[in-house]
Amino acid sequence: MDALVDHIDARRKEFGDFLRSRRERLTPSAVGLPNGFRRRTPGLRREEVALLAGVGTTWYTWLEQGRDVRPSAEVLNALAEALNLDPAERQHLFTLADRPSPQTRSHGPEQVPGALARMLDSMAGQPAYVLGRRWDVLAWNAAAVTVFGDFGRLEGDARNMMHLMFVNEAHRRLLADWGDLAPLSLAIFRADSARYAGDPDFERLIAVLTKESPEFRAWWPRHDVVLQPSTVKRIRHPSAGQLEFEYMSLDVSESPGMRFVVCTPRQT
Repeated sequence: MDALVDHIDARRKEFGDFLRSRRERLTPSAVGLPNGFRRRTPGLRREEVALLAGVGTTWYTWLEQGRDVRPSAEVLNALAEALNLDPAERQHLFTLADRPSPQTRSHGPEQVPGALARMLDSMAGQPAYVLGRRWDVLAWNAAAVTVFGDFGRLEGDARNMMHLMFVNEAHRRLLADWGDLAPLSLAIFRADSARYAGDPDFERLIAVLTKESPEFRAWWPRHDVVLQPSTVKRIRHPSAGQLEFEYMSLDVSESPGMRFVVCTPRQT
């Protein structure tokens, strides 16, 4: 119990120290405030940060002092805005406050980072590909083409992993355990798509899948969700016979919503 108390106290102290360090690096002009008379200490005053964040000065002071004050997600967002925190600093603030960090919703065209593309190409004997936020296949290597087919021949919604899973008959025949993989994949996709509810591209894809796949049409209304697990895929390859791969999906930290998927051959 004492160890838990010490951990909580240390987290609150770190939280307060972080707030103070971000406050002291700012100048009034950087946040649209007048410089006023000469300041004895660098940065903004506590009352200025409190004003910008819309909280009480005493309450903000307690936060910097590491007292048992538990700010809501809304207050943390307001503090992040007031202190001009970048995405990494905002996430750090939420972590120190023991609050789940708000998930970033990406917009616009997706670009696979150059370093990731080069790593993908270097994996000669290991099928791998990159999925975008909507599970569109953005990049792939030669080994993935050998196992799954040429993604480059597909266009639009057809080059989407959910479309491949539920609509593309050739891809479906490749998956020896389609009956297990398909509902699992749908539940993962459902969890991923929650942050993009109402997005036209997602809505169009879901409409297409609902129209063209009876299984998707039956399962989507169940609202099943799961987190991304590691799993095994058994492939019925037309020339190489049955293959087994350990399937792992890794988040690309610099591109929210993007995933790097690696299929490692299993020794049988």
